[in-house]
Amino acid sequence: MNNNSITAQIRTSAVALLGVLMSGCYLLRGAQGQWAVMAKRESIVTVINRPSTPARVRGQLEAVTAIREFAIDHLGLPDNGSYRSYADLKRPYVVWNVFAAPEFSLQPKVWCYPIVGCVAYHGYFSEKRARSFATQLKSRGFDVTVGGSAAYSTLGHFNDPILNTMLGWSDIQLASIIFHELTHQLLYVANDAAFNEALATMMEEEGVRRWLVATGRIVDLQEFIQAQVRYDKVLGLLIAARGQLAALYVSGQPPVAMRETKRGVFAKLHEDYEHLQRDQGRLAFSGLFSAEINNADLVSVATYRNCVPGFERELAAVGGDLAAFFGRVRELAKLPRKQRDAVVCSSV
Repeated sequence: MNNNSITAQIRTSAVALLGVLMSGCYLLRGAQGQWAVMAKRESIVTVINRPSTPARVRGQLEAVTAIREFAIDHLGLPDNGSYRSYADLKRPYVVWNVFAAPEFSLQPKVWCYPIVGCVAYHGYFSEKRARSFATQLKSRGFDVTVGGSAAYSTLGHFNDPILNTMLGWSDIQLASIIFHELTHQLLYVANDAAFNEALATMMEEEGVRRWLVATGRIVDLQEFIQAQVRYDKVLGLLIAARGQLAALYVSGQPPVAMRETKRGVFAKLHEDYEHLQRDQGRLAFSGLFSAEINNADLVSVATYRNCVPGFERELAAVGGDLAAFFGRVRELAKLPRKQRDAVVCSSV
């Protein structure tokens, strides 16, 4: 899987796992799943030094150690216990996320949890339970999608480990997720996913660029930048389709006609993606386009990049000084949401 495909997966399915710890019996299952992950942690140093550790795993964990130190020393990201341990879960994903939206709406179904606030997904440590819940939502008329996530974050409330599910990635992909999730640990505003994800995305990309320059990997840097360009082209297709559907859903057409037009929009989206892929090569979101797309898929592919340029402007305004940048961002986080959006989510 290429860099932009993994980056897309990370952005669309990385989960703040404390968010699954909700009331009732689900609280118990969530807590049990969380502690099961934590119980499998071993120090990365221990795993690296163990003679039986496969060379591939050792090499990946050595890369993680170097990336983690770069994050502290050069990016000002938290120096804590996260990503200093390793856990082998013996499964391909750590959690499965359920996204849902009404048949004729792009407004996601939202679940609210302690600490992280309200989010547009429901997370499960069990694929079976996730799909059972998805079936219940479908029976109520929702468009639903279920996706496995290879990575997750507890926003620093636990010392998050590197997981076996992540070790198929390149070191650039590992750096991306580490920089992204440590940014969430540095600053997280409840109930403002656009602000949180745009900030983490901007720091992910800026961090990888600085890391590749510092390690002299100029060719890899050029490929990383090109991957972002291709990612944005696919995102443009998704944004255009969302716009068409948003207009359709408020048009007042009869359900039968609306349903037919909706099918046409998604069919055109598939067609445009295939055309772009023939021109550009393998693209991000290949998993999304391998099956029928619905409203819930567009919910899961959140367009957080709308606010990324605003954070880039804030960084440029302080001459690239990350300490000054984070100080400014903390002040923005204290403002009412509309005022924050006016600064970082406006086009100028």
